[in-house]
Amino acid sequence: MNPIWIVLGVVVILLIWFIAIYNKLVSLKNNRENAFADIDVQLKQRHDLIPQLVATVKGYAKQEESVLTQVTQARNRAMSAGTVNDKIAAEVALSGAMSQFSMQMEAYPDLKSNQNFMQLQNEMSDIENKLAAVRRFFNSATKELNNGVQKFPSNIIAGMFKFGQEPYFDLGVVQREELDQAPKVEF
Repeated sequence: MNPIWIVLGVVVILLIWFIAIYNKLVSLKNNRENAFADIDVQLKQRHDLIPQLVATVKGYAKQEESVLTQVTQARNRAMSAGTVNDKIAAEVALSGAMSQFSMQMEAYPDLKSNQNFMQLQNEMSDIENKLAAVRRFFNSATKELNNGVQKFPSNIIAGMFKFGQEPYFDLGVVQREELDQAPKVEF
């Protein structure tokens, strides 16, 4: 057998292998972006619901204006965020503001019995549950992409085409600290 054919065969095999790894990395990146698109749908619903919730609460909680302002500002930052990573950071801040908002509203028994508020709270709870589910899917897609970017030999190709590790959609430092504390039980 002619050595040129052997070399040509090896080059073709390496080229096919190279293309397969590159295509796998592209698929993983697109999977992650698709997963974030699912999050975006839920975030849009959340962003649409927040002004209704804030408007309902304003009549009951005049003195909580600063909390309402924080929620509104965090929502606006989240809606104007451009990149996936900016959106993740903005949504972590919005979740923190919403957590403060929820804690403040516990002090208003009349508000908690308001039918409109209860409906909005239920809708918000439903959206938050859906967000949790799509975040898990997004984080799974991110893990697969990060594994593909880090593992040998795909890390060589990833480096050549500037595929990098991507951040997870996590709770953020403030909410993580809150969850690490035991809940307060009062009677």
